[in-house]
Amino acid sequence: MIPDPISSGGRRARQPVFKLPVSEEVESELEHHIELRTREYTARGMDPIEARQRARARFGDISEVKAICRSIGNKRDKELMRAALWAEFLYDVRLALRQLRLAPGFSLVAILTLALGIGATTTIFSAVDAVVLRPFSFATPERVVNVAERWQDQDGNVSVGNFVDWKARSGDVLERFGAVNYTSFNLAEGDTPERVRGAWVTHDYFAVFGAKPLRGRLFTAEEDQPGNNRVAILSEGLWNRRFAGDAAVVGREIRLGGIPHTVVGIMPERFDPLLGQEELWVPIAFPPSQRAEHDQHYLTSIGLLRGGVTLEQAQKRMGVIGEEMQKLFPQDNLGRSVGISPLTDLLIGSFRQRLFVLLGAVGLVLLIACANVANLLLARGAGRTKELALRAALGAGRGRIVRQLLTENLVLSVLTSVVGVGLAAIGVRVLEARAPQGIPRFTEMTIDARVIAFALLLALISTLVFGLAPALRSARSNLQSPLREGGRGSTGTVRDRLRTTLVAGEVALALTLLVGAGLLIRSALYLQRVEPGFNVDGVLTARVSLPESYSDPALVRSTFERMALELDGSPGVGSASVVSQAPLGVGGNGNGLLPEGRPFAHENFIFARLRVMASGYFETMGMRLVKGRTFDSRDVAGGNKVMVISEALARAAFPDQDPIGKRIACCEGNPDGSPHFKTIVGVMADVRSAGPTVDPAPEFYLPITQVPDVTWTWLQRSMTLVARSESGDANAVAGNMREVLKRIDPSVPLYLVQPASEQLRASMAQARFNTLLLGSLGFLGLVLAVIGIYSVIAYFVSLRLHEIGVRMALGATTADVLRLMTLQGSIPVLAGMAVGTIGAFASTRLLRSSLFGVQPGDPLTFIAVMVLLGVAGLIAIVIPARRATRVDPARTLQSG
Repeated sequence: MIPDPISSGGRRARQPVFKLPVSEEVESELEHHIELRTREYTARGMDPIEARQRARARFGDISEVKAICRSIGNKRDKELMRAALWAEFLYDVRLALRQLRLAPGFSLVAILTLALGIGATTTIFSAVDAVVLRPFSFATPERVVNVAERWQDQDGNVSVGNFVDWKARSGDVLERFGAVNYTSFNLAEGDTPERVRGAWVTHDYFAVFGAKPLRGRLFTAEEDQPGNNRVAILSEGLWNRRFAGDAAVVGREIRLGGIPHTVVGIMPERFDPLLGQEELWVPIAFPPSQRAEHDQHYLTSIGLLRGGVTLEQAQKRMGVIGEEMQKLFPQDNLGRSVGISPLTDLLIGSFRQRLFVLLGAVGLVLLIACANVANLLLARGAGRTKELALRAALGAGRGRIVRQLLTENLVLSVLTSVVGVGLAAIGVRVLEARAPQGIPRFTEMTIDARVIAFALLLALISTLVFGLAPALRSARSNLQSPLREGGRGSTGTVRDRLRTTLVAGEVALALTLLVGAGLLIRSALYLQRVEPGFNVDGVLTARVSLPESYSDPALVRSTFERMALELDGSPGVGSASVVSQAPLGVGGNGNGLLPEGRPFAHENFIFARLRVMASGYFETMGMRLVKGRTFDSRDVAGGNKVMVISEALARAAFPDQDPIGKRIACCEGNPDGSPHFKTIVGVMADVRSAGPTVDPAPEFYLPITQVPDVTWTWLQRSMTLVARSESGDANAVAGNMREVLKRIDPSVPLYLVQPASEQLRASMAQARFNTLLLGSLGFLGLVLAVIGIYSVIAYFVSLRLHEIGVRMALGATTADVLRLMTLQGSIPVLAGMAVGTIGAFASTRLLRSSLFGVQPGDPLTFIAVMVLLGVAGLIAIVIPARRATRVDPARTLQSG
């Protein structure tokens, strides 16, 4: 039976006191056997010297025998040591569980406190893991790159001509090179047409990602040619939803935009490399005219690096190609270069930094929780002084006591990780439900083996690291004095620097969190007051895309004008129009504009968003005319080409000047290649088209009657219907839109039907989400810090009850005692606030991109947070301090 490891010396717990080392044991044992054999030979009459030599010879090479015996002995000792340590560990675990059962209050508070921190941290880690850390599903993601046109230090879309020329010249660095143009298709299967999200792609698009079809095949090079591209590949989701997973659909014809296409393959559900959620792909099949076009930029191009080619080498080669393109097509490629970057950077974007900032913030909450648990362990260690002294008196060394206390922390960590994972599972579901759209792979969050391992590791590190100091303190303390003092025990030291330091650290971390949360809350309040530049009340928007059968630009134009006119005259509609892109909506294009009088140079171009519109658009959206006029009956095809610009564009193009009557070149050129100018007839107030969180950008408006035919290629024959309801209920005009569309062309579906007010709210979803998360973490940090302050002050009060009784017996008043305890309790709080203020000034710079209308060092936020934390800390100090004032001096003196 193994003796009680706690009441035995550290070395005696593993081996007998008088056990010889293995080498000495082997020497003794061999010598004993040689001696026995020598005696036997001597008894037979052999000379003693010869008998000993004969006895040694019987063992052969004595050195080899000793080595073998030492190896066997060492192996035996190691096995005995492992068995003893394992038994010792199991004993420690059983004792730890018993100790936790004997202190249910401590156990519950410690487990829940740390589980909150671990659960919150694990929840955010699961998001970081899903969005940033987990490899993308396509093959060799480290070799897939985004190849973009770089203009004015921004990566943008690629023209067809540039893509074709890049592909022909880049074979030495890119093994595969494909392109995609996002679109949507009118799928007419059954009675109800459906608008399906899809893409036009080059035939080697799938090969870039090493993708293989679930059924059928991929596109061939021949099918990526004009006239041969009436084929399609479906996603597994669309295949199941619209075709009930029928295997016979491969090889069958479907109608896209009224034109038959043959289904040649089905892609698996997991294939979504660019996170666009496309459900259908069609070969892009550039005609010769597009292959020669270098001034229409709408492609996304992606490449696969050749094996052994680095990103730097590819960038250098593509840079040379970009310079060649500038020389060959100086007008179209003015100021344009080639930018190459990992595709994962394009897909994840700024979410990487945002999530890591959030992970850092939740890490502060975990540190506060750990500090609380460390304080609990310190208090518990002080209460167990007599128990530990008794163990030391029975022979347990300090190392043995530390090991036992750390085993208790280990058991605590396992229990904490179980609860923390449970809280994280709830947190993941809540986070996913409240998250805004647009965060890549956010829906893939899950509590898998990686996340569980992270939670367990986090719990182990937290409890062991923060439990080490209390364990060492308990083992280093004078373990004999409690026994000499009998049953009273020791009151301990009143000035506990470790505990006060932990409290100061909690306060500093809580202040840092609260300042970040306060800045985001102030930003949210600011956004509520920001005027978007248009009136969303009662406005409904919906997208309409005409099929390829509308090949005549004049027919496309007249059809959209008819939609706007009939919708404007329908019952219940106050006003209606059609626009290429409504504020807050999808779609849209932009152009580099050149104000008249500026040299034709890269730095003189101004990028502005284009909005093609029918009459009545400004009135329907409630936009304000600053000067000049809007479009009217004079602005017809063949007439003087005009435009209306925004205030932001007016400031950029004609600073400190009246822009009315001035001219800007845009959209198309003259037959001789010279820029074609349009006259500015009006200036509209700035509109926050991307929502209140984004500053107004330069915009320009063109009448639908005057846009060039090529515009409908850019816009993919898609426009947005906008209508304002007379009743104020935006959804009330949805039926009007459907009726108008049904009369004009029943095969064309209406999609993305949404009130403008909902779009406005959705545009601020990311800001609200950030505020909610950091606000919740700040509140949790505040609660944990207050608990920590309260527990430390309550502990100090319990240690000083005798002293306080003596003070009151000598004449100290209740106010004096309250003042003393409050003053001493405030010292770590004030120190923590001072350190936290410095930390907050440094850390809130990371939130700069998420702040609106407020700076990271906003003094009002800092003052408000310090007041809040100071009041909360004061309450946590005063409650236990008041208990000290109720001490009975007479009873204290009698007990003393």
